[in-house]
Amino acid sequence: MATDSFILAGVMGWPISHSRSPRIHSHWIAEHGLRGAYVPLAVNPLNLREAMTGLKVLGFAGCNLTLPHKIEALPWLDEVDAVAQRIGAVNTLTVRADGSLHGTNTDAFGFIQSLREAHSSWQANAGPAVVLGAGGAARAVVWALADAGATDIRLFNRSHDKAVSMAQEFGAPVKAFAWSARHAALEGAALLVNTTTQGMQGQPVLDLQLDALPVQALVSDIVYTPLQTDLLQRAASRGNPTVNGLGMLLHQARPAFASWFGVMPEVTPALWTKVLATF
Repeated sequence: MATDSFILAGVMGWPISHSRSPRIHSHWIAEHGLRGAYVPLAVNPLNLREAMTGLKVLGFAGCNLTLPHKIEALPWLDEVDAVAQRIGAVNTLTVRADGSLHGTNTDAFGFIQSLREAHSSWQANAGPAVVLGAGGAARAVVWALADAGATDIRLFNRSHDKAVSMAQEFGAPVKAFAWSARHAALEGAALLVNTTTQGMQGQPVLDLQLDALPVQALVSDIVYTPLQTDLLQRAASRGNPTVNGLGMLLHQARPAFASWFGVMPEVTPALWTKVLATF
């Protein structure tokens, strides 16, 4: 698909130099013969509103948002779709023809697609899901699991009040538990998801004992730097199937790309190879 117009998009974060998104979108731009660019945008949280307003002035079709902007951006949007409203976080902005800013969340889509790509037999209703964290990414994961049919989601966060508030907001099937109960809560779980920054490069490893986790439970870590976190390494060593965070990153990018460039791209072996080469 070719076009005469040049389409500009990007990703706002702070910091942003680690992002693989420019490589992902640039691959698809070339693959589909489009004229466009996708660039990293280092935006200090203090300047987020001005940066978002500047998208129209600079001719951007839209942009992605990553840490720490996914929740803070909500008040500055003209329109937020039902999915992003329910999740309470936004990661994809589109500049409408009239200059207004539309926000959605593609993280939930990306998360579920990554699980199904890695383990095609995975089912959300297979058993209890344990989710660690209560930030913007956790909100997308919890909403996605509930939407896919999970009936028992156990939520843990170091700040217990935040987990309780989130569980009350989402309602059944989400229940919040004290951080100290996280080890024992793995008993009988079918899925474990880490959405915290623990285990990320430069951060301490996730403090979680896996003794009670059934060996057939799927273990997911949405961190992708490093690709194999301490949690995933420990889970794999005891026989658990695992999913790293790169699949979620690749799949959440697909509907975002479609909203700006007008074509729904695929996650191919060539793309995996190109992105894996950056690690």
